[in-house]
Amino acid sequence: MQRCAWCGDDPLYQTYHDEEWGVPVHDDQKQFEFIVLESAQAGLSWLTILRKREGYRQAYDEFDPVKVARYDEEKIQQLLQNPNIVRNQQKIRASIKNARSFLAIQEEFGSFSAYLWGFIDNQPIVNHWSEDSQIPAKTELSERISKDLKKRGFSFLGPTILYAHLQATGLVNDHVTVCFRYKELSGNRDQS
Repeated sequence: MQRCAWCGDDPLYQTYHDEEWGVPVHDDQKQFEFIVLESAQAGLSWLTILRKREGYRQAYDEFDPVKVARYDEEKIQQLLQNPNIVRNQQKIRASIKNARSFLAIQEEFGSFSAYLWGFIDNQPIVNHWSEDSQIPAKTELSERISKDLKKRGFSFLGPTILYAHLQATGLVNDHVTVCFRYKELSGNRDQS
């Protein structure tokens, strides 16, 4: 079974690749989870974040954006002491601010997913890369969405992090063409 080379031999990474990465996500709580995790990842490896994912799930109330949006200074101080997450004050404060902006988008568009998928007319972009080195770090689309999110109050979601979000949540299928998931996800456009 051939996979994208980036997931290597680590079982956690392979499971993430095989079961989640690139699967279209229309569930807002799952979208918010990826926003929190990807913004925490800035400057770190994704594997580091995957290893802390359960810690984040517990610390961030199962990634409930309503609860996260209400976090106060006391909760921020608790999070800064939590060894199971990335204890970076800027990233923690950004996650709370992002939760508030996330809720504002839900209010305006009906759901965050409707907002995000609206950028691509609700159809995943299927790329045709033959090797990982061809996959861009960011695109015009990720730059446009990132700019719009920034205007709406988001932070730690620049074009590169945003492109990773689009890949992870299946708005973009960047599995290489020899990967077994490429064909599965190209033929089955919506699994959530």
